[in-house]
Amino acid sequence: MDTMTATKIVGGVCGSLLIFLLVKWGAETIYTSGSHEGVEAAYVIEVAETATEMASAEGGTSDVGDAEAEAAPTFDEVYAAADIASGEKVFKKCKACHKLEDGANATGPFLYGIVDRGIASVEFKFSDALVAVGGNWTPAQLNAFLTRPKDFAPGTKMSFSGLKRESDRADVIAYLATIGG
Repeated sequence: MDTMTATKIVGGVCGSLLIFLLVKWGAETIYTSGSHEGVEAAYVIEVAETATEMASAEGGTSDVGDAEAEAAPTFDEVYAAADIASGEKVFKKCKACHKLEDGANATGPFLYGIVDRGIASVEFKFSDALVAVGGNWTPAQLNAFLTRPKDFAPGTKMSFSGLKRESDRADVIAYLATIGG
């Protein structure tokens, strides 16, 4: 390689670095406003502290928190008021791995007639953890599983993190109860 080629390569690298630094400097100038003193947030999210959070922060207990826990509806009450149409919408999260047709497995087992069916009772390669659970997929069992599958059956192959809202779980279970049940 002659000196002219080497000079071109070094010049190209230095030029690229210079352009990169100039673009970085320009972006910092445009997107930072300098001082933030005396500036109010455009949108503030207010979070009300519950009596339980305040009591736990103070190291005490709260009778209000106990009353709230007792007043919360049970899963059976939420399930009785479940919305099947909403469950069909929430089920879209499950469609990536499960099918509703009888015997049509996908990444996960088919869910046709799952409510009150035996756990790991269909033709599918289930994890040993799920096989060990035994019993039937009652609405309560499905609720526990859909809350967080890894907690229900530690070692399960199902990578789904779960449905956080109890109403969503109840809706999905009610919807599944209408499929092949």
